[in-house]
Amino acid sequence: MGNWTAADVPDCREKTVVVTGANSGLGFEAAKVLTKRGATVIMACRSLDRGETAAAEIRAELPAEAAGTLDVHQCDLASLSSIERFADGVSEAYDHLHVLCNNAGVMAVPRDETDDGFEMQLGVNHLGHFALTSHLLSLLLETPGETRIVTHSSGAHTAGEIDFDDLMRERSYDKWEAYGQSKLANLHFAYELQRRLTAAGLTDTKSIACHPGFADTNLQYRGPKEMGSRTRYAMMKVANTLFAQSARRGALPLLYAATAPDAAGGAYYGPDGLWNMRGTPERQESNDASRDEAVAERLWDVSEELTGVSYEIQARAEQAD
Repeated sequence: MGNWTAADVPDCREKTVVVTGANSGLGFEAAKVLTKRGATVIMACRSLDRGETAAAEIRAELPAEAAGTLDVHQCDLASLSSIERFADGVSEAYDHLHVLCNNAGVMAVPRDETDDGFEMQLGVNHLGHFALTSHLLSLLLETPGETRIVTHSSGAHTAGEIDFDDLMRERSYDKWEAYGQSKLANLHFAYELQRRLTAAGLTDTKSIACHPGFADTNLQYRGPKEMGSRTRYAMMKVANTLFAQSARRGALPLLYAATAPDAAGGAYYGPDGLWNMRGTPERQESNDASRDEAVAERLWDVSEELTGVSYEIQARAEQAD
């Protein structure tokens, strides 16, 4: 795939794309590029004010010939009711959805819980997107042509373990172990969704995973801020300055998975540089644990039970036909 950059993103006119966490970081950079390439981008943001501010910034940078549009909607991935309201609003407002970018997330925060009692990192990073994808799946399947579900993971998945005995980390909490679990869960979801789509004969819809490497975003600073640790905040600032690539470049694997003609269902894309921390997108292999189908199936069942959603992919496939 060579030196793939944002300039290689194909024409996205006639495409409708949902990007979660689109008001900052990787989501903001992806939304900017997609809009410049003509897409209708639905910005799913926890804060409407921050979403509108980000949208105004993108609009101010759009060239006159850009045909894309931005539509800001409130979506709090820490609330199942907010997720459902967002999905209902999108389904009512749009006849088509070509790409869902499951991008938003939290990283290494002190233990907290979502509105529904889930450990915050698993709840936002995995369960929130699991529920959102279910609510939008019918719209994706009914859209003519190819559609994609892109889920952002992280190299930190290699430090993760799905602990079914303490999934919400109530007995023992380490912020990095919890983050690793949530990022491993992202991969289990992406791969299991592709397996289920394939089994149902739904070849026009792809589930693809990606990771940004080490990108300089606000994500790294939330944990130190919530801990009230100036020292950790300063250390992260130094690390980002010395080692991280820009959020603009960190968004490239997401953009590749969302738009590149040869991006494959069930694949995993990330930067091609040293230790996969920076560089241009390439297809990569996640660890063996992420490919454990028995764990993925069990996590899927648990996730449906916890979120109250039901995918019923075979039934949706028949309805789409």
